[in-house]
Amino acid sequence: MVAAIRVYKKTSPNGKVTAYLTRRDFVNHISHTSPVDGVVVVDNDYLRGRRVFARVVVTYRYGREEDEVMGLHFSKEYELVNTQIVPSNGQEHLTDLQERLIKTLGGNAYAFSVSLPKDAPSSVTIDSGDDTEAQPLGVSYELLLSLSDQREDRYRRRSSVAFTVRKIVAGPGMHNSRQPETTVSRGFTLSPGRLTLNICLSHEVYSHGQPVEATVTVSNESKKTVKNIKVQIIQHVEVTMTNTQFSRVVSSLECREGCPITPGANLTKTYYLTPLASFNKSLGIALEGQVKDQEASLASSTVVAAGKNPNDALGIIVSYSFHMKLACGAIGGELNADLPFKLIHPEPSEYTATGRRSSL
Repeated sequence: MVAAIRVYKKTSPNGKVTAYLTRRDFVNHISHTSPVDGVVVVDNDYLRGRRVFARVVVTYRYGREEDEVMGLHFSKEYELVNTQIVPSNGQEHLTDLQERLIKTLGGNAYAFSVSLPKDAPSSVTIDSGDDTEAQPLGVSYELLLSLSDQREDRYRRRSSVAFTVRKIVAGPGMHNSRQPETTVSRGFTLSPGRLTLNICLSHEVYSHGQPVEATVTVSNESKKTVKNIKVQIIQHVEVTMTNTQFSRVVSSLECREGCPITPGANLTKTYYLTPLASFNKSLGIALEGQVKDQEASLASSTVVAAGKNPNDALGIIVSYSFHMKLACGAIGGELNADLPFKLIHPEPSEYTATGRRSSL
């Protein structure tokens, strides 16, 4: 059985430059970030001693486009990469797919590989809650392959190819062994005893689309009665440019099974919640940076290398927590607990530990 391999192709408006990408994602594996590689084909008569440069531009939009008046802009654009790919230095390690493309496309084909700086932010889009054509808030990337004489020359759209690309986070997911756990309790005024809640997650890291499994134990040694239980997965978002923070519920469940929990009673129960973008089409939800022919997913957790502080990350910082609330009525109040976890993409199977593509 032959596995189908997708290649993304684009041609410049003048038809002289054609580029093929083997993938459109820079994959952050925590310890390293895999590059985006491909092949570019240039008409030799049109090249005429000029060079082809690969540029990666990141746009950080932190305000609405329609609010930009009198020269005020709510976006920043940075060129993170500007490297010559034609003529190449001949030191690239070609993947099997690049070698096949060059063999098929002929002598005018040149392989290239583009890497992002170490601290480049992940692609994140903040859902505006409508279908307007305005530029969405968030961090987006564009890969430009352009023909010019000098590295500093102005970008010319007629002889260039532009791809929307992303930077995503991927890791081993549920294969780690750590099980986050928290215990909270509270007493009640003029009432003896305490209400205790223990939450244990099955894993610290979950992959998109996998249910978050939480085992909950409630011990009611108080004189109050737990009447209702509510569990939620909450997405926390920080826009670093404006120091704005907000949270959105991305999955929830409210139930009375096992309730009421009367004084002296206990309850042990396992809850399963699956946070999905398809169930969250509301203002302020952080989504993965989108490309045209792929469904949107919730934004991955912001993950940094060991020894680094996630609060020092750039762009838009995203985190998740499992939240549980025990309601004891209008007089008794509530007992709340939060337990953080990470939500990322599963490790792509086509990558080896070195970050390069494995043999096809």
